[in-house]
Amino acid sequence: MTVDDENEGGAPEPPTYPTPHHEVDHTAEPSDDPLAIRLEQLILGADRRYTPFQAARTAGVSMELASRFWRAMGFADIGQAKALTEADVLALRRLAGLVEAGLLSEPMAVQVARSTGQTTARLAEWQIDSFLEGLTEPPEPGMTRTEVTYPLVELLLPELEEFLIYVWRRQLAAATGRVLVQAADDEEMVDRRLAVGFADLVGFTRLTRRLEEEELGELVEAFETTCADLVAAHGGRLIKTLGDEVLYAADDAGTAAEIALRLIETLSHDDTMPALRVGIAFGTVTTRMGDVFGTTVNLASRLTSIAPKDAVLVDGALAEELSRTGEAPVSETEAAEEAARAEKEGRQAATYRFALQPMWQRPVRGLGVVEPWLLTRRPT
Repeated sequence: MTVDDENEGGAPEPPTYPTPHHEVDHTAEPSDDPLAIRLEQLILGADRRYTPFQAARTAGVSMELASRFWRAMGFADIGQAKALTEADVLALRRLAGLVEAGLLSEPMAVQVARSTGQTTARLAEWQIDSFLEGLTEPPEPGMTRTEVTYPLVELLLPELEEFLIYVWRRQLAAATGRVLVQAADDEEMVDRRLAVGFADLVGFTRLTRRLEEEELGELVEAFETTCADLVAAHGGRLIKTLGDEVLYAADDAGTAAEIALRLIETLSHDDTMPALRVGIAFGTVTTRMGDVFGTTVNLASRLTSIAPKDAVLVDGALAEELSRTGEAPVSETEAAEEAARAEKEGRQAATYRFALQPMWQRPVRGLGVVEPWLLTRRPT
């Protein structure tokens, strides 16, 4: 039912619908604190002008669709408080316009809203918790944090906004290139063959009981930063971090294997870090909203849980792929015999980046019996 339908024959009291608000309490009213309102106006670039009902009507969008978009973006309920701006109306028009033009289906538009909301919510929380927190300590007694924050946000906002757009465009270009290359070979762009790796800190639960909160936070940040840098530097993609665990993906087996060994080599030389274990699987995965799903992902997770400390376990598919691409020998025995023949004949033997050692077959919960392979770096 549209807003116009609701207003036929009079002006009934508009119902309550979920609408945007940044409070954690999902039933909270927008803050009436003058300084908080000034900060909101600075960040949003507009004054509060509309109730949710008025915003939907002005945008020409049904209240039902507006509510779906707002829920998807992750904003909390504010009833019918006058808390929305021209930007909220414009965002509704844009999303609805994409649907009306046939560029996006309604479910896809909701997914766009949800993926954008989830990503930027985490970014905003991080910036407030880790960035502004350290820069807004009141320099003089009696000053509030809000009073210090306002001029700082005023200076940083345009720079951070431009940087966000730059990084987003760069990431979009990279993702588009990867998907188009994959689509040249595969009919389906959603189900793709990838190498998926999990890296997990050993004994993290015990550490949480022993370390102070600040020390634990520093350790997690160092771990995530190191993993993110190494994954990016060697051509992989960091999918997500889970405190003591990271999930990454790569388009080819060799890249995933190199990242795993680099992680082990780097973190094992850091005395502040616990031991690390990594599991990698290769196969078809489903990609959605920046995440990866499927049996391949589950297998990589299970391999991580059974990997020895400071070691990498891979599945048979990844081992086979490394052999197929010439990055690991099919057989160590045959490789040694070939090297001996080459030396005797005075020619160059084949070189390999990695070595693979078959481990005992074992049952893995939910996946049956698997044969993991121990991945190591081949001596040069």
